[in-house]
Amino acid sequence: MQLSKEEFLIKANTICKNTLMETLEIEMVDFGDDYLIARMPVNERVHQPDGVLHGGATAALAESVGSFASHLFIDTEKLFVRGLEITANHLKSVKDGFVYAKATFLHKGRTTQLLDIRITDDADNLISICRLSTISLPKSL
Repeated sequence: MQLSKEEFLIKANTICKNTLMETLEIEMVDFGDDYLIARMPVNERVHQPDGVLHGGATAALAESVGSFASHLFIDTEKLFVRGLEITANHLKSVKDGFVYAKATFLHKGRTTQLLDIRITDDADNLISICRLSTISLPKSL
């Protein structure tokens, strides 16, 4: 029995309990055949001392949504995903509201994946552009 989109998102967010994603209040909000979208509130918990979104929190959002997207498209009975490298170019500051991370695949190989992750704000302004490479490895050797 295949889960509906709503059921899948509930399950996805449930497995993020007691993780960094819960700490940063990252929530998976939408997905399709080739993308996954997550959001994170921008508040004092993810601010730099001067009151704007911390780049490290942005990178954590990007890695979370990108790794989760890779996880969606593999056989999780046999494989697990790990991040290999992340880059982030921060283009604009955000003080409040939400930021949204949309992960799309540039390469979806059997072993390695490359994702483009665009972070936008509530007004759809581009905040950061990130790239994440992941690897799928066997659960047992």
